[in-house]
Amino acid sequence: MGCGDNWMEALEIVRNDYVDPGKQTELVRELAQEGTDFVEKYDLVTVPEIAKDTWMMYMMSPERQKVNPFFLGGECIQVSYPVPEMKHDEKMMSMRGNNIHFSRATVFHELIPGHRLQYYYNSRSRPYRQLFDTPFWVEGWSLYWEMILWDDPRWTKTPRNRIGMLFWRLHRCARIIFSISFHLGRMTAQQCVDLLVNRAGHERATAEGEVRRSLAGDYSPLYQAGYMLGALQIYKLRQELVDTGLIPVKEFHDRFLRGNYMPIEMVRALLKDVPLNREYETCWKWYNFKN
Repeated sequence: MGCGDNWMEALEIVRNDYVDPGKQTELVRELAQEGTDFVEKYDLVTVPEIAKDTWMMYMMSPERQKVNPFFLGGECIQVSYPVPEMKHDEKMMSMRGNNIHFSRATVFHELIPGHRLQYYYNSRSRPYRQLFDTPFWVEGWSLYWEMILWDDPRWTKTPRNRIGMLFWRLHRCARIIFSISFHLGRMTAQQCVDLLVNRAGHERATAEGEVRRSLAGDYSPLYQAGYMLGALQIYKLRQELVDTGLIPVKEFHDRFLRGNYMPIEMVRALLKDVPLNREYETCWKWYNFKN
């Protein structure tokens, strides 16, 4: 991109690559189709027709964008982008924060193979396990797909696409730092905002929205850590089972989803047929801290 080692300069180029007001919904639809087509083309996970055809899209109000400055997903995808009643600087920050490449790296996280596909299976396969809902399973799954598509050379990645994907990886790490630090009394809300702006390359408006969302009380102190820790657990489990040839990749993903909510170590026990009893204690060493 001609920026040398100046990643903030590269990020600035990417942030200014956005679609015109009124066009974001078209972009989201195209990106959603791209993600679905990819996992189907390479037979990575079973995608039922109903899951593909019945998701909905909503635009978030200016008030909601102050708490959710990006996307929210599940049975529907909620999109942040300028609306007429917003001030000009708010519109610009919304467009820059939801540029083409940031969006491409997250639409599949929210829809297919991410949360939309999760919620489809959650309501149909072993729904009684919804009692065990945790961010490690829910958010870990979608972030795991960000890692997998980063690794997969078949997923097209231009330099700008890569910057978009790396922004989100940095963003996830920064959220762990500020959310836990806030709850430990080591950072104020304003310091959390400044961290996202100065260390993670956020627009100030999106940083403020992220901090409001994380600290308002709707999310547990460990929720943001759940994204990364859950994803790393699933990634490690894939290395154990798929990369060694014990389970085909599609079967791995399908069985994970059909198992419904549970700790990732229990997913491992299920897929590896590990005997369980009432005295079972957690014992999986899934991360090598020496590296």
